[in-house]
Amino acid sequence: MVEQNDRLNESAADRLGFTSGQVVQEFGWDDDVDDDLRADIEDIIDGELADEDYDDVTDAVIVWWRSDDGELADMLLDALTVLDDGAPVWLFTVKAGRDGHVGLAEIQEASTTAGLHAMNTFSIAPQWSATRLDNKGRSR
Repeated sequence: MVEQNDRLNESAADRLGFTSGQVVQEFGWDDDVDDDLRADIEDIIDGELADEDYDDVTDAVIVWWRSDDGELADMLLDALTVLDDGAPVWLFTVKAGRDGHVGLAEIQEASTTAGLHAMNTFSIAPQWSATRLDNKGRSR
């Protein structure tokens, strides 16, 4: 019965690959973020999300982003400042058809400018999509 309950309690946050003890820094928090998703992430890492002013090495970054937030490439470069090498950046964007939506072309362009590559996108919360951004890596 425990296994079935654990399965029922899995959340979208589990798809992000975080583990207990990780330091996850959050950028772009505002009143419209998904509080349930944030709480699920904090449960997984067994701690609070680090804010934008955190200045030690982080294991991952989440960025809440809307079309009127400014230059996405600049935000991604800021997010990389204390990110451990090879650690993921999770970009949460407003879903298509809603105010604040950011298109895939803009995400790809900003990612490239920041030296990242947009990997995969999926629904993470009722109003939000998640895109994993990873270091491009060096060509051989």
